[in-house]
Amino acid sequence: MIAVPVPVKRLFDWKVRGVRCVEIIGVVCVAALVFSVYIAKAAAARESAEISRIESEIRENRQRVRLLRAEATRLEQPARLEALSREIGLGPVDVRRQAVEAGLPAIAPPPVVAAAPAPVAVAPAAPAAEPVVEGSLH
Repeated sequence: MIAVPVPVKRLFDWKVRGVRCVEIIGVVCVAALVFSVYIAKAAAARESAEISRIESEIRENRQRVRLLRAEATRLEQPARLEALSREIGLGPVDVRRQAVEAGLPAIAPPPVVAAAPAPVAVAPAAPAAEPVVEGSLH
């Protein structure tokens, strides 16, 4: 048998209402451990719920992106655009209608800039003199 020091033996033998002190400490430690595991599990469940919510948002956004890309592809179809332009009377530009650089002022004359009014110089006003009243504190 191992020799146990007297203070340690006294601690293991000490009883409170018929229950050894070491057993009480052990039960308290186990209860604290169970409580901490419960708290950690609840936090992990909250994080898992948040992750699944974010993943579902990502899936929804990906679906929206696919739908928008399909809509853009449909709207940009050359045959559709050509049919729309013919409906409103547009057509391809004739090669003879191209302008050269020298003829640009005749097509769109340069804009006329309105002259801004000249700033008027204002002389500074002379400071008004305060009337001096006897008995006033200045």
